[in-house]
Amino acid sequence: MGMRVLWAAMVLCSMSGEAWGQAGGPASQTVPAGAWGLPAHSPQGGPGGPAYWDGSTVRSGEQNPLPAGPSVHVSAGSGTLPNEQGQVWREYDISTYTSRVTTTKRPEQAVVDWILRETGYEAWHGEPLAILSVTPRTLRVYHTPQMQAVVADLVERFVASQTLPQAVSFRIVTIDNPNWRSRAQRVLRPVPLQTPGASAWLMAKEEAALLLADLGRRNDYREYNSSHLLVSSGQSTVVSQMRARAYVHDILPRPGAWPGFENRPGQVEEGFSLELSPLLCADCRTMDATIRCNVDQVERFVPVLLDLPVTNGSKQRAKLDVPQMTHFRFHERFRWPVDQVLLVSMGMVGLAVPLDGKPPAAGVALPLLSTPPRADLLVFVQSQGLPPSANAPPAIR
Repeated sequence: MGMRVLWAAMVLCSMSGEAWGQAGGPASQTVPAGAWGLPAHSPQGGPGGPAYWDGSTVRSGEQNPLPAGPSVHVSAGSGTLPNEQGQVWREYDISTYTSRVTTTKRPEQAVVDWILRETGYEAWHGEPLAILSVTPRTLRVYHTPQMQAVVADLVERFVASQTLPQAVSFRIVTIDNPNWRSRAQRVLRPVPLQTPGASAWLMAKEEAALLLADLGRRNDYREYNSSHLLVSSGQSTVVSQMRARAYVHDILPRPGAWPGFENRPGQVEEGFSLELSPLLCADCRTMDATIRCNVDQVERFVPVLLDLPVTNGSKQRAKLDVPQMTHFRFHERFRWPVDQVLLVSMGMVGLAVPLDGKPPAAGVALPLLSTPPRADLLVFVQSQGLPPSANAPPAIR
């Protein structure tokens, strides 16, 4: 009786397998078109299914990791630049500007940077077809007449004679307590900003001089750069105060040496970096400027203890560190009259590295502080006018 039951079960399984295979089950099926994300029509392949890139085929029940598809179609085009939206080709002579700038190797890059700031990156990487190329002598542009007008205005500002080195007062200071605003509020005229926590104001030059003198008498006042910088219009000036902080980044095993492991050192940078890019308008009455500020601070190193086996079979405790950091990023563009001073506050950010060795708080050394130090980072930007030898601006050729 038992043998009959076993025989009947074997017959039923055989019949079920044949029926499954005829219905397209995994016992005998080829990979159906479109299954497992494969293309519905594959130009290669055989009875076993679509082909791999190396010519082998997909076996039943196996997914193709690199589906075959049609080749990329490449043509030589029509031989002319598309101009469905009226694009025109223009070449601008910028040698008048680049020949005067000796503080950087590629002064022409500043022209491209300001064009992208004014027009946006997406205007050159989509529709309509656009070209923006520069050499030390020539700026080549292919775009619509409207965009060419914007480019021409910017190039005019670069090649004009006022692009000689200009005196720009660029002062960076920190105040531990933002209560300085209570006395200065009456002379501050707010400027709208997009960066959360930051503020900007305009004030007369006389009022800015009085405010700086008042701030300089405070015990928590620190200044981080020279009060007078010569900047070529359109070029960038960077003031950076960074320092390296060393720590144990990882523990590496060393079976052949005692104690069986070694510390892998790491290093992080903390401090601030502030970049100013000014560009005087053609009328010499208005200043454009972009300010970019990065502040990084190591609040503390969080210790992690590890129990590691050593050469004699025992365990030894080692420690690695995980940096706990804060970051602040600021990138804004301003335009203001040259007879006024721009004041920007980054807010209470991680304290920048002091140059004068003063502690973050009067009379208190840094290691005794229970919380990471903070300070109000202030930036004063003031145009000092054109050199007396400035001539009339030449026309764009």
